[in-house]
Amino acid sequence: MTATLFTVAGVNRRTGPVELRERLYVEDEAVPALLDRLQAAGLAEAMVLCTCDRVEIWGVGSAPQLGEAAFDVLAESAGLDPRALLPQRFLETGEAALRHAFAVASSLDSEVIGEPQVLGQVKAAHRLARDAGRVGPVLEPILQAAYQAAKRVRTETAIGQRPVSLAAAACQLARDVQGDLSRCRALLIGAGDMGEFLMQQLLSTGLGDAMVVARTARRAESLARRLGCHYALLEELPDRLAEADIVVACQGEGRYMLSADMVEGALRRRRRRPVFLVDLAVPGDIEPAVNRLDDAFLYDLDELEQVALQGRAGREAEAGAAWAILEAELAGFRQRQAEREAVPALVALRAGFEAARQAVLAELPPDDPARPALDRATQLLVNRLLHRPMAELRRMAVTGPGAAEEQAAAESLLRRLFPDVPVDEMPGDTPDDTKDEE
Repeated sequence: MTATLFTVAGVNRRTGPVELRERLYVEDEAVPALLDRLQAAGLAEAMVLCTCDRVEIWGVGSAPQLGEAAFDVLAESAGLDPRALLPQRFLETGEAALRHAFAVASSLDSEVIGEPQVLGQVKAAHRLARDAGRVGPVLEPILQAAYQAAKRVRTETAIGQRPVSLAAAACQLARDVQGDLSRCRALLIGAGDMGEFLMQQLLSTGLGDAMVVARTARRAESLARRLGCHYALLEELPDRLAEADIVVACQGEGRYMLSADMVEGALRRRRRRPVFLVDLAVPGDIEPAVNRLDDAFLYDLDELEQVALQGRAGREAEAGAAWAILEAELAGFRQRQAEREAVPALVALRAGFEAARQAVLAELPPDDPARPALDRATQLLVNRLLHRPMAELRRMAVTGPGAAEEQAAAESLLRRLFPDVPVDEMPGDTPDDTKDEE
């Protein structure tokens, strides 16, 4: 039986710049065709996860070099040469891929830890793939286990409160600077998840108007549609900046999108009406020298945290607790998965012994008065003989490094000792198949 491997392949904020992620971005309507191409490349099940932080394929299959195949399909769909992107790709398989999926769903791999949108984005990608018929018996349990980990992280730690408190702090500071938000216009630079969340919070608290500025019309229009506002392209930023009372920057290109000179020019055009700026990017999008300008009030993530939270130690403790939960959920999932994989050998072993027992009973005369007692006695004997081997097979399936190799060696030995037992051909079990009766 060929092993099925879980793989994550793509580009994320750690490996590639925002320009590349935007180029690779896959709109919802293009996902089914991409999933078809992934299936042809050997991914029996797959989904496409696109956020501001990442464009990734989560898939399973048994083809050699599965991750490379997934990345090639993704790159080629954007008209890019996969070979030129090798230094910028993210590729994990097996255990590392599972941990990554759990961390993403739990918002522990986000630029702003605990951001509330990412779990919804994973679920939306899941729905698209499921509707296209590309989620099956391997990927579905992985995603459900990741959701369970995310639920525990949110309910058992305060990690999810951080983005909410950051947004609340930003909204309060905006009111302090501008007063009545209903008379204000906000400008969102970039399509980052945290920026979108903050803009949603501003709109919900009475913001009068909003505009999104992004590098591509596709991304800008998509985000503006979700927020219910207007959009423009980055080249229009200097003009749009002068119209904004509130600026939220989350482009994250690694260079300053707004210089002190740009903001000073905007302030002159605004006749020195104050502007409140929030820089959510890491590294920052707004030149720190903006803070020295009269009538410009700039806050970055650290400063928002100082307003919203009390001390770094508490945040680190929450992150540590969240990762502990994630590791526990991952260990539990691995154990359940290993037990399921061990079941065919257990079922086959019992079936082979039962067939031998029935063959012995068939040699007795049908009307032999001792037959019922012998039937029960041989059944008990088989159960006693199988108890230790089956317990050991289960143990091998769930214990530490090298367990898979140990289990494979044990199954190979079973084939040699009991050549009539179809270890490789038995289907999955039923609950009664794996009970060790005494």
